[in-house]
Amino acid sequence: MPELAFPQDTTTNLKEVNNNFGTIRTEVTEKRKAKNLAKDLKTRLFSVLLNSNSQHPSISLVPNMSAKLNLSISLTLEEAMEWSKSLDVLLADPCGLAAFRAFLKSEFSEENIDFWLVCEDYKKTKSSAKLDSKAQHIYTEFIKSDAPKQVNIDGNTRDLVSKSILLPTPACFEAAQRIIFSLMEKDSYPRFLKSDAYLNLINKVQGANRNS
Repeated sequence: MPELAFPQDTTTNLKEVNNNFGTIRTEVTEKRKAKNLAKDLKTRLFSVLLNSNSQHPSISLVPNMSAKLNLSISLTLEEAMEWSKSLDVLLADPCGLAAFRAFLKSEFSEENIDFWLVCEDYKKTKSSAKLDSKAQHIYTEFIKSDAPKQVNIDGNTRDLVSKSILLPTPACFEAAQRIIFSLMEKDSYPRFLKSDAYLNLINKVQGANRNS
């Protein structure tokens, strides 16, 4: 006589499946939270770079901001390594931008990145009144012969900027900005990649990843 096949008790199996699914869902949620937190920290970091209390927020940069922040908190090893691809990649990452500015500040040449930043802000200005005001401020701060943060551009470019701001357009500082970018790309950027500051940051991120 064949044995009767009784249906298996699936209650325990269903509980195990639900528990496993719940665990996986929790892990995914936590990873998403961590990723969103990192993005939020980077967004806040960029907003700190631009001091909103100034009439020209892109000009009044917080001088000691980078030194006070632990950049490794919201940084992955892959992101930090990406900075070595190009200066464009480095500056597109708020953490990279902050780290690079801290390095330039240590070399007493932060006026280059500050000028680049204000030019980026200036090009996005829509109001003609603000365009004129910002152009005059940038010229006084970075371009004119006795500017407190004068950038290293040739005389012809300086004269060109002096004339172009009489009737300011979004392109007024493009030539000067290209020169400063090229200067950073060929000089400061390679030194940054070889600096103790960058190498130590890489080591910190590696250590944080191993311990997480």
